[in-house]
Amino acid sequence: MKSETVVQSLAALAQGTRLAVYRLLVQHGPSGLAAGEIAAQLNLAPATLSFHLKELSHAGLIRPRQEGRFIFYAADFGAMAALVAFLTENCCAADGTSCAPSAGCRPTVTQGARSSRIARKQGVKS
Repeated sequence: MKSETVVQSLAALAQGTRLAVYRLLVQHGPSGLAAGEIAAQLNLAPATLSFHLKELSHAGLIRPRQEGRFIFYAADFGAMAALVAFLTENCCAADGTSCAPSAGCRPTVTQGARSSRIARKQGVKS
């Protein structure tokens, strides 16, 4: 994934309404929701929703689908998986290990590092 694409995706999600729209679409899975239903559930004016859907679509995070007179929008799970993979591809690399993004990047903390961190929080010099 290119850095420009990542920046565009993150920028699209860095706005409250767009994040709410995206999260709602994730909840509804691949079938998605009609634009009118999104507007109703999030209490958005049609013009406002249209603007935010355009931004999410332009960033490649959602996909529109025409069914009759309705347009349904669904989250593009492949795009989000690629974004998460990009963000975590070097997870734990500085420790000389690799962790699985799906399991979360939780590097193990050695007892010495944990003790030092606790001492710093308490204002004790190590």
